[in-house]
Amino acid sequence: MKRIQYSSYGGPEVMRVEDFELAAPSKDEVAVEVKFAAINPIDWKLRGGAMKIVTGKTFPRAMGIDLSGVVTAVGSGVTRLKVGDAVFGLARFKESGALGEAVVTKESFLVRKPDQISFEEAACFGTPGVTAWNGLVDKAKLKPGQNVFINGCGGAVGQAAVQIARLLGATVSGSCSARDIERAKSFGMQTVYDYRTTDLAAIAARFDVVYDTAATMTVSTGLSMLRKNGVYVDLNPGPAKFIRAMFTRRFKVVVCSPRVEILDKIAGAARNGKFGLPIGEIVPLSGSIELITGLEKGRKLGGKGVVAME
Repeated sequence: MKRIQYSSYGGPEVMRVEDFELAAPSKDEVAVEVKFAAINPIDWKLRGGAMKIVTGKTFPRAMGIDLSGVVTAVGSGVTRLKVGDAVFGLARFKESGALGEAVVTKESFLVRKPDQISFEEAACFGTPGVTAWNGLVDKAKLKPGQNVFINGCGGAVGQAAVQIARLLGATVSGSCSARDIERAKSFGMQTVYDYRTTDLAAIAARFDVVYDTAATMTVSTGLSMLRKNGVYVDLNPGPAKFIRAMFTRRFKVVVCSPRVEILDKIAGAARNGKFGLPIGEIVPLSGSIELITGLEKGRKLGGKGVVAME
């Protein structure tokens, strides 16, 4: 089998499409024949060594988190999924491996794919949907009727957050680039600002939740936009921010933390036509390194970059 892997931390030049042998799934794990994988910034951040304290020094290392495919084997203790199930979800953070023809991941990181949703669409849901849910529900405790501001509502996590907030009964405003404003409004947002021409700190409205999915706001700006008892959610965690979050209920940091119940909610919303992410380009595995490199260097697709394994 083939996958993208690398033998040292570094830039795009360390990526290779190489042969590998898939391990048998252990307890509570599932092996998946990958149909499609979606590219996320976390993929090249991990390859660059940003989390080497977690990912370690063993090479070669695989790439890719988000995937869709078909279950080919299950380990002991697996009860929800069986061989032949069409699924979507996430690879394990440390091991990654979605950008390959097969991967082993935790059963709890996968759910069955709705029949109405294609494999390529479902591959895009994992990291954006889970991260959006982690911020809005797990951290901010979003309630129906509240007002939410999504900074970066044109990006994948931002679009996911807008749809989840709307699904939960919130009124949503946000900011993005001018080219994405009309698409953002199509999700039912109340007001959308062009981040290039708007000083977010000067916006008069106040919000119950401010979620910086673009990771471009300062903490002081985010906090200044809150109503009393509001919560600012930061998608760019670091040691200082984790410490600060320990001492104030108004500031939370987010790390993508998959759970079955989150993925089930996303699957249900997609089944009902209330959740989806646009695809910008699909390439075969042989063309994936070029696409990842372009995205890492700032190329804009207007949707998710997706890799087809067949």
